[in-house]
Amino acid sequence: MNNTNSSILYGILGLYTLMISWHYNHSWLLLLIHYIFWPVYLVYELLIGHLSHDLWRTIPESYFR
Repeated sequence: MNNTNSSILYGILGLYTLMISWHYNHSWLLLLIHYIFWPVYLVYELLIGHLSHDLWRTIPESYFR
């Protein structure tokens, strides 16, 4: 992958992480903290299972309904 494709993917995953953070917390302060450390937060959410049982898809879909 070249730099353009990887930067687009990096941005999309960052936005995805912010959607997950807002879905679970509804806090502006935590959203800011998760924005700064979003790769760590995304791995944490994957490891504890918050995105299992098809939630990885339904959380972003809930924002576009």
